Amino acid sequence: MARQEILLTGSGGQGLILAGIILAEAAAVYDGANAIHNQSYGPEARGGASKSEVIISDEDIDFPEITSPDILLAMTQLAADKYSGQLKAGGTLIVDPLFVKNIPASKAAKVVKIPLTQVAREEVGRELVANIVAVGAIAVLTRLVSREAAEKAVLKRVPKGTEELNRKALMAGFAAAEKVLG
Repeated sequence: MARQEILLTGSGGQGLILAGIILAEAAAVYDGANAIHNQSYGPEARGGASKSEVIISDEDIDFPEITSPDILLAMTQLAADKYSGQLKAGGTLIVDPLFVKNIPASKAAKVVKIPLTQVAREEVGRELVANIVAVGAIAVLTRLVSREAAEKAVLKRVPKGTEELNRKALMAGFAAAEKVLG
């Protein structure tokens, strides 16, 4: 696999930093690829802008920053509007339609609408795990990390006592992406 850049965007409190760490760890620790993760928050911790960058490659990663993401996850309208212009031509834009009502014009070859928050709320029982639903969906849509690696990384990173809830969220994310793919 050539260098793949994934940009996870939304607002603080949505767990996108953890989602990025999990994707990078799944790739590097459990699937044997090279991966790095960078993060940034807006001035507020909750509600401000949040961005998590993951680069996965089977080659050395010489430049540790995203220049043009192959995959963009937008969990808010503001994030979709702000970052969709950076998407690589032919890339994939993944949006949560609960929060992203207007798909911005972009170079995306594919726009994928997955109701991440709704799935977390209705199928898992906790909206809080929408980020883990997103990890599962990204694993299935991109095949950049295996399901097994994603599960191991999730279980290692989530708070003790929440493993089953998060495993259920991950499985719901796998299923939601499979449904979209048909």
